[in-house]
Amino acid sequence: MTMSADTMIDICNLSVTFNRGRKPVKAVNGVSLSVRPGEVVALLGESGSGKSVTMRSLLRLHPKGTKIEGSMTVAGRDVMGLSAGELGALRGAVVSMVFQEPRLALDPVYTLGSQIEETIMRHEKISRKAAAARALALFQKVRIPSAERRLRNYPHEMSGGMLQRSMIAMALACNPKVLLADEPTTALDATVQIQILLLIRELQKEYGLSVIFVTHDIGVAAEVADRIAVMYAGRIVEEGRVADIIRDPRHPYTKGLLGARVELAHGRDRLVTIPGAPPDLAAMPPGCAFAPRCPQASEGCLSEVPALLAAGEATRVACVQYA
Repeated sequence: MTMSADTMIDICNLSVTFNRGRKPVKAVNGVSLSVRPGEVVALLGESGSGKSVTMRSLLRLHPKGTKIEGSMTVAGRDVMGLSAGELGALRGAVVSMVFQEPRLALDPVYTLGSQIEETIMRHEKISRKAAAARALALFQKVRIPSAERRLRNYPHEMSGGMLQRSMIAMALACNPKVLLADEPTTALDATVQIQILLLIRELQKEYGLSVIFVTHDIGVAAEVADRIAVMYAGRIVEEGRVADIIRDPRHPYTKGLLGARVELAHGRDRLVTIPGAPPDLAAMPPGCAFAPRCPQASEGCLSEVPALLAAGEATRVACVQYA
């Protein structure tokens, strides 16, 4: 597979099925998405919509027995065709990931400095001293106070915000081309969330990174992203530029997400919510998965899965209204 010169990430018709339990669960179903060099794309949707599964597929981090179909190209590399050794070289050096909960992602028995040094030395033939100097520079870059002393700390000795900054430093240690951020601010308080978001956006511009940012918060997506891809029940239902999605959402699910924002509830008696619950991915209904919750559903919505089609200059929507 060849990658277009203006594409850093190219996902085509990706499906991911987990075979644990009595019934197979198709967590991702026919997702296609591209990210240009230096672009930030937010994957937006409720928990269980397939956002994190899509992103982890780019590093093939799923457990054994997971069925992955479709194609994925990152920085010119066919991810599906990589050997275990080639995957090890890809992870960290070409594609890095910032996880939602750094306390689970970091090793509790090693200092933060030693973990960053190990990452650097794994991919580059440099001395421990040179790796330590780069780790210090990275801690200073992500604005960790008393950086030299903090490198000697263990994960349990750091606050959530400082740990997330450490994770970002580790992710940037080998100058990757792609950064995958899996809800990196969810476990943080509001003030620290803003600091981390601004830091990620600043570093993204400085390093020229292509970023996929997973979030369930449309306010966060609007803060960091150039484009938004809205996911529901394993599929992308709307995709477009941030300004277009915010000003003129097309899909009823996207409209529901925008309408349910807390800041819009001031002056109302009740917060507007999306009725019902997401479908069981092990027993998907026929037709549009959102139809049982959609206020605009028609009979045709219950029988046919809508394709993701152009609905404007830079917007794609999967809805029979735009077919």
